Amino acid sequence: MRILQLGKFYPIRGGVEKVMWDLTRGLSARGEDCDMLCATLPSDRTDPQDEGLEQPDGSLRFNAHGRVIRVKALSKKAATMISPAMVSWLRRHKADYEIIHVHHPDPMAALALRLSGFRGKVVLHWHSDILSQKMLLSLYRPLQSWLIKRADIIVGTTPVYVKSSPWLKDVQQKCTYVPIGIKPITIDKVASDAVSGRFPGKTILFSVGRLVPYKGFSVLIRAMKYLPEKYQLIIGGSGPLRNQLEELIDSEGLRGRVFLEGYLSDEALRANYGACDIYVLPSIMKTEAFGIVQIEAMSCGKPVVATTIPGSGVSWVNEDGVSGRNVTPGEPKLMAGAIEDVMDNYRNFSHGAHARFEEMFCEENMINSILTIYETLV
Repeated sequence: MRILQLGKFYPIRGGVEKVMWDLTRGLSARGEDCDMLCATLPSDRTDPQDEGLEQPDGSLRFNAHGRVIRVKALSKKAATMISPAMVSWLRRHKADYEIIHVHHPDPMAALALRLSGFRGKVVLHWHSDILSQKMLLSLYRPLQSWLIKRADIIVGTTPVYVKSSPWLKDVQQKCTYVPIGIKPITIDKVASDAVSGRFPGKTILFSVGRLVPYKGFSVLIRAMKYLPEKYQLIIGGSGPLRNQLEELIDSEGLRGRVFLEGYLSDEALRANYGACDIYVLPSIMKTEAFGIVQIEAMSCGKPVVATTIPGSGVSWVNEDGVSGRNVTPGEPKLMAGAIEDVMDNYRNFSHGAHARFEEMFCEENMINSILTIYETLV
């Protein structure tokens, strides 16, 4: 098979493009011809860990069967690359592929597919609805409708999201789901011990993400008021709410118990996963569709406390009573209670988290499932 993963951007920062990257790398390692087409801004540079993959033509090559093709973007608007080069590249190379696997939401990728004249099979990976960018959605809606109709199969990441999306209600017969899968996080014990050494004898809570409203970090900070002094909270990530959250920490008298660490490198992220006792995902809106951070924590045997966001797959990923606890979004006291409940039954929840990861969220499982879908189309 000749497959193209289409959409989003490089460098890899978010969940959608990471899934594209992992599929391209994993499928090509099995001998399947699989490329990834994405857009990059002139100011963007190759990540240091990817420099060994860089080719003279600017692509990144995994092996003889897989590469990442980076075309230039003019700008980035509403989390969407503006890239006429993506359209022209796909028009020139559409005959090279039997299947195009387009990742939604990405209006530029949808437009490139629409204008390419591609006549092969289309897999539509529905990572999430467009929720916050109302103006973008109003402009994109006709193209989105075309894409849904054009797709031979639509793949969600959880059964909950597939069933709840209003855009997919009339096409359920061609919908399925494949949970996101990852390689387990590798823990460096020395680095993890350095983090836990900052808080001797304490229970460490960890959370990471963009400091934006839908992530619910203000709820998590307020939950610390209901927890004993032995609990310490580390929040990783940068974003526009940094100053506001710092002010909240001070106003709630939590300075010295809550730490905003800013952007975390991969090494620092792994160290915090290794050091923490519980991972907390306090998101409050359906914009959080899956929560890859949950399965990263589970891969380390860390229980999760998350939220029951209506229509989101978050609480399906974290099975309540097995890998952790789920609580009503926006309720600090309930969140604190769930955290203490997990600590009271820690061994069972830790075992359950790791077992759920192994059963549901290994990268191998994701690649096997996607490969099976492709085989039904050709």
